[in-house]
Amino acid sequence: MNTSIPSILFSLGGKCLLDWVLVFLQKNHICSSFIGVFSVSLGVVDTTLTLIVSTIHLHSNGQFFLFGLQLTRYHICLLVQIVGQVYSALQFPLVVMTGLDHFCTISQRLQPVSSRPKQTVRLFVTILLWFLTALYIFLLSDFIPVLEDVSHYQIHQCWIFHTFQILQVAVLLFLTLGYATLYTGFSARLIKKSSLDDQITDQSRTGSRRTVISQTLSIFLNTWAIFLFSLAILLLLPVGIPSYLGLNVVWLCFLNSFLIGVVLCVVHPTLHLAQGLAAVPPDSFCDWRFKFSLAIFVITVKRLWYC
Repeated sequence: MNTSIPSILFSLGGKCLLDWVLVFLQKNHICSSFIGVFSVSLGVVDTTLTLIVSTIHLHSNGQFFLFGLQLTRYHICLLVQIVGQVYSALQFPLVVMTGLDHFCTISQRLQPVSSRPKQTVRLFVTILLWFLTALYIFLLSDFIPVLEDVSHYQIHQCWIFHTFQILQVAVLLFLTLGYATLYTGFSARLIKKSSLDDQITDQSRTGSRRTVISQTLSIFLNTWAIFLFSLAILLLLPVGIPSYLGLNVVWLCFLNSFLIGVVLCVVHPTLHLAQGLAAVPPDSFCDWRFKFSLAIFVITVKRLWYC
C-alpha cells in the first residue's frame, strides 16, 4: 500500500501523542509490570522515529546529515518499513512475556516468596527483546524493503506493509473469550445436576472456578466492549492495519487487561481474592474487584482445610 510521507508523519505524530498520554496517566505504576516498562520504551522508539522522519521531510533539499551519514527521503521509507516489521514480530513475544510476568506476580503473592528487584529485570528483558527482534528482522526473516526507483527529490510516497500478527492475536483472544463463556455455562449446568453427596466436591472444584471466570469475563467485557467491537469489525472488513501503527500503547493496555484476566482464571486464587490477599497486577482500566457468595467461600475454605 502506497502512503504519502505527510500522512505517515501525521499518523506517527498522533500515535506518539496518544502513547505518552497513556503513559502519563499510568505514571504511578507504569514500571510495576513488564508491559508498562515496554510501553515507555515503545514511546521512546516512536518519538525517535517521528523526529527523524520529520527532520528529513521538512528539510529543504530532502536530505539530512546525521553523524556523517546522509539521510534522504529513501531512508524515511526504509526506516518506517523496518520499524513496522519489528513491531509486527514483537506481537507474540509480548503476549508470552507479559503473561509470564503476571503469573509470577500473582503466584509469588500467593506464596511467601522474598521479593527481588524486578524493575531492573524488566528493563533488561525489554532491551533484550528489542535487540533480538531487530536481529531477527535483519538476519533471519525474509523481509525485503520496497523502494521506488526515483530520485530522492521526487519520492513522495512509501510502500507500507500491513500487519497480520495483530489479527492473529485478536483471533486467539476471541477464541479464548468464547471458550471461557462456554465453560461458565457448562459448569453452571454441571453443578445443578450434581448429586447431594458430591455437591461439596463439585462446587469447591467447579463452582469457585466458575465464579472467578464469570466475574473476570464481566469485568473485562464491561471495560473493553467498545474496543472489542471495533476489533471485530477490523477482522471482518478487508482493511489492513499499517505495520508501524500495529503496536501502540492502547493495544498494550488492552493486552494487559486480557492477560491479567487469563492468569487469574488459570491460577484460580479464589480464597485469596475473597480475602483481598491476591496481588492483581496494575491495570488502569479494569477494576479487578471480585465478589463471592458466602456458600462458595465456605466450601472453598473447607476444601483447603481437608487438603
